[in-house]
Amino acid sequence: MKDGADLDRLAEMLGVEPFYHDIWGNRREIGPATKRDLVQAMGFPAGTPEEAADSLYRLRERDWRRMLKPVFVLGESDAVEVDFTVPDRTDHAGITWTLSEEFGDVHWGEQPLSDLPAVGEETFDDVRYTRHRLTLPEALPHGYHRLAIQLNVADSVVHEGSAYVIVAPENCLSPDELAGGDGWSWGVGVQLYSLRSGTNWGIGDYGDAGAAAEQAAGMGAGVLGLNPLHALFPSDPNHNSPYSPSNRGFLNTLFIDVAGLPELAGSPEARFLIESADFQERLRAVREAPLVNYGAVADLKMPVLELIFKSAREAAGPRRDAFLLFQREMDEPLVRQSVFDALHEHFFKGEGKWAWQNWPEAYRDPRSRAVARFAEEHADRVEFFQWLQFVADDQLAAAAHRAHRAGMPIGFYRDLAVANHPGGAAAWSAQDVIVQGANVGSPPDMFSPDGQNWGLAPLSPLGLAESAYETFIQSLRANMRHAGAIRIDHVMALQHLFWIPSRPDHEGGAYVTYPMRDLVRIIALESRRNRCLVIGEDLGTVPEGFRPAMQRAGILSYRVLYFERGPDKGFIAPEHYPRDSLVSVTTHDLPTLKGWWNGHDIRVRAELGQYSEPGALDSELTERRADRERLLSSMRWVGVVPKETGSEALTAELTGAIHGYLARTSGRILMVQVEDMVGEIDQPNLPGTVHQHPNWQRKLPVEIDGVPGSPLAQAIVQAIDREHGRG
Repeated sequence: MKDGADLDRLAEMLGVEPFYHDIWGNRREIGPATKRDLVQAMGFPAGTPEEAADSLYRLRERDWRRMLKPVFVLGESDAVEVDFTVPDRTDHAGITWTLSEEFGDVHWGEQPLSDLPAVGEETFDDVRYTRHRLTLPEALPHGYHRLAIQLNVADSVVHEGSAYVIVAPENCLSPDELAGGDGWSWGVGVQLYSLRSGTNWGIGDYGDAGAAAEQAAGMGAGVLGLNPLHALFPSDPNHNSPYSPSNRGFLNTLFIDVAGLPELAGSPEARFLIESADFQERLRAVREAPLVNYGAVADLKMPVLELIFKSAREAAGPRRDAFLLFQREMDEPLVRQSVFDALHEHFFKGEGKWAWQNWPEAYRDPRSRAVARFAEEHADRVEFFQWLQFVADDQLAAAAHRAHRAGMPIGFYRDLAVANHPGGAAAWSAQDVIVQGANVGSPPDMFSPDGQNWGLAPLSPLGLAESAYETFIQSLRANMRHAGAIRIDHVMALQHLFWIPSRPDHEGGAYVTYPMRDLVRIIALESRRNRCLVIGEDLGTVPEGFRPAMQRAGILSYRVLYFERGPDKGFIAPEHYPRDSLVSVTTHDLPTLKGWWNGHDIRVRAELGQYSEPGALDSELTERRADRERLLSSMRWVGVVPKETGSEALTAELTGAIHGYLARTSGRILMVQVEDMVGEIDQPNLPGTVHQHPNWQRKLPVEIDGVPGSPLAQAIVQAIDREHGRG
């Protein structure tokens, strides 16, 4: 009995939830095998009852033997109270505390230990430890502060500790505060890679982002939504999913606008290569191709970027100074990212090895001598990857400036993926925080009877707290940079996330709880510091009480027309949408409006063998036709279409009216997918497929400056202008 109790207690302390309710309402108990798998993934051996007991002891012992836990996250209205632990001492003991504010002010004080209330005690190895509560008299400003405490006995320091004290606002920046007026805005959502222009090299780039923002602003949009811009793998451009990043804290350098680099003028070798007949022929081919050929694009860009860098690093001037300043600002995380990219290139091309877990063992630890030696011997290559990050950041900043100069009150709306790839730079750099023995996914449901494994590495709740949330904070700051809003993918991960053991033949996954209150407060602090709105992608099954908590924190909900239904499957009226939300017809993972209307997505899935049951295809198509009628019924009731409107054809007027329907909602932001503005039938990504479908590769059928002239775009804009404010 005790053996199982130790494992249960260990799992509980590490956040493994003992059960969950599936989509059908069934209670799923988590078995001991899954608990063992997940606690071991977090670094606590539990293969035997003895190991579980020892791990539990070590976890509890660590909590009591140290004076302070690494971080305290407080709300602005909270009393500044911290608990600290000391070994049993005499009544003559006292403490000295020093609090250093983030921006310079220092406070200190002394108190007898006997004046501080005891809030708990525990004994380890015959030593009794007591926990006391210290209330600091100062009201602290928002920020990241540092607290140090010393236990003194007879003028000697016998115990000491330090911790971060993070003080955060109660809620995020609001649309009213950012955009002014009623805070309402509409925007255009684009997949950056899909943009066509006469200057890009077969893939949308940061220059195109600025051009697209200007075109959208000209139509009246206040925001341009972008797919995740996270760093991927320069040595493996065919790993192209923006939601499976190497590092959420840095940028995808394949999006660099090479022709737009000012350093190009100083590199005759690069210009000569670009002007060659062979290069121009390959460039024309990738531009005209209907799909992005990531490998061919990289083969064009990387040699030119290398030549430009070679010239740029030898030239003094403002750009060189800006690069040096960027290196200092980004500091150690940039070094780790660049060393990883250089190592990945070395082993990927040299030995065909992909993930860092397959590198020679000496290189798997970023702090090892082998890594330091490699970085020194390949300093030029490491600096090249740092320079790529610099020019990517510089171009994104310039694009954001173009958006604001064109009149966008919000500007760019960036997307933060739920996690990093386990074989990427973030996982290599932060192995105490990013878990290797489990993957992120979702439990079984009607669409995925075996559940989903997204192949991403979860953050360790314990590792986050032990590192004072450093990795989480860096990801937020990186994605709020040059943006007026971010969308947090699968925002339920702030409360819990479904983990699936990595080992073969595992017995299923479980939800793991996260320190939601701390994470939400940090998001609010960074939101206000960076003047950035926050939207939480809360589609699907949401834990009870989660959405109200997000609303209190000022995180906007994410509402998609297809899913906003009543019990009778009818589409809810615009006035029933929550005010604190972003609304949209569809997303990158769902059918375009044209594809949904025509049932194209259903037929594509049928071609891929996803409807194996007899009659399933016909049933789905019949249900889709009924959905069209349900939507039209709601639209007729609201009055955005004439009562005689039929569902046979999706005309430009009807496309506009559907968006006008959403413009009548109380939502603060209305996003229009650019695919719907140009009549695309295929969606950017078809979940559940990898190589069977050209995900993340489709280009738009027109160039950026052709979007505003599309009859569909004009009908959508006119309907939004006409209907907003009528709801």
